[in-house]
Amino acid sequence: MSDDEGIRLQKALAQAGVASRRNAEILIEQGRVEVDGAVVTEFGTRVDPAVSVIRVDGERIPPTSAHAYLVLNKPRGVVTTMSDPEGRPCVADYVQDRTERLFHIGRLDTDTEGLLLLTNHGEFAHRLAHPSYEVSKTYVAEVEGNVKPGTLRRLLDGVHLDDGPAQADAVKEMSSIRGRTLIQISLHEGRNRIVRRMFDAIGHPVKRLTRTAIGPVRRGNLHTGELRELDPKELGQLLDIVDL
Repeated sequence: MSDDEGIRLQKALAQAGVASRRNAEILIEQGRVEVDGAVVTEFGTRVDPAVSVIRVDGERIPPTSAHAYLVLNKPRGVVTTMSDPEGRPCVADYVQDRTERLFHIGRLDTDTEGLLLLTNHGEFAHRLAHPSYEVSKTYVAEVEGNVKPGTLRRLLDGVHLDDGPAQADAVKEMSSIRGRTLIQISLHEGRNRIVRRMFDAIGHPVKRLTRTAIGPVRRGNLHTGELRELDPKELGQLLDIVDL
């Protein structure tokens, strides 16, 4: 990049909210800043924040952007659509005050609650939903019956469904009481009703299902029906996952 292109690195860091320009210079001087995989120690370095991959202490710093990146804790009974001809509650009801033309990334069943990402960045959405990037999703399932360890192990080994095999990345029992078991399961599958069908396959139908994480994005203190923007660390990690 020539001297008259882009902006100075310390300005890019300041615009991203990492530090003031003076403190950004200190970070650069200390060798804590990378641009496109190379450590930068010169204050005059120019970057294009829209395309340069900038990291501080190894963490990706997403550029300031006109795109929106949101997470909704979808309530049970809400349809994962941006409009519904039947007049049912839908995702659009929770973003009515946003000016962007948003769309959801992937889906959650109407009777499943939990995390759902929304954006107006088409390529980001396409990659995040594509199975080749293997973005892990974590759920908490309340299932019928007391699940034996050997039965739970079948989810890790893989079960056969009508559209092919399915396998969990991780699974653990959280609690069991009165003929119901709470199980945490993580997988990168995105097929329709995949978690429910996997538990059906081992003989323990799901009574309630909640998605608690999408990659690095955790539910945390986000209450049911609440919406928030992804924080820079979450967004930076997702951009890395999908190679953007």
